Amino acid sequence: MLAATTPARSTTPPAKRNTGARHFSAVAVLSASLLLGGCGYNDFQRLDEQTKSSWAEVLNQYQRRADLIPNLVETVKGEANFEQETLTRVIEARSRATAIQLTPEMLDDPLAMERFQQAQGQLGSALSRLLAVSENYPNLRANQGFQDLRVQLEGTENRVTVARNRYIESVQAYNVLARSFPTNLTAMVFGYRPKAGFTVANEADIAAPPRVDFGGQGSGGAR
Repeated sequence: MLAATTPARSTTPPAKRNTGARHFSAVAVLSASLLLGGCGYNDFQRLDEQTKSSWAEVLNQYQRRADLIPNLVETVKGEANFEQETLTRVIEARSRATAIQLTPEMLDDPLAMERFQQAQGQLGSALSRLLAVSENYPNLRANQGFQDLRVQLEGTENRVTVARNRYIESVQAYNVLARSFPTNLTAMVFGYRPKAGFTVANEADIAAPPRVDFGGQGSGGAR
């Protein structure tokens, strides 16, 4: 008659088995961390936050410009016979520009960026024309409030340019990472798509101020 057999029992003490499991988990976490770091995951996190921060500053400066326009419009309205078409274009362009919101989550949408950029460019163009036309009105040139607003607008435009250039640089660094091997594999796995950048040359064309001929007769010099 065969003797009944019993399952073999582990001779490893429970405490040592638990220690081994913890050691294995720690090694697995460390390996995963090294793998993610080596494939650019941490760089994606850093550059993604950097582009969002840069974009927030772009929006901040555009909003500052938009906030200055109502006071500018009210000041210009006080000038008799000022070109109403020029004034209306500024008001309408501001309305369109402030109606288009581009959140950080939409920065990888080229069409959304194009619409935003076009609206801001048109507002810049309308403002440029208004300031150019104002040169034909001595009362406006002598109006201290108008001149103060003009200086603030010029300063804001400079800050917009600086903020926009920083955003362009941060997007370039992010997109290089997203398109280069092997970090492009990480981008595909985690859904890091290239972000839309500014086409500065096109916006410069849109926002180019009109030519003003100060050699003309009367107040019809703006073209």
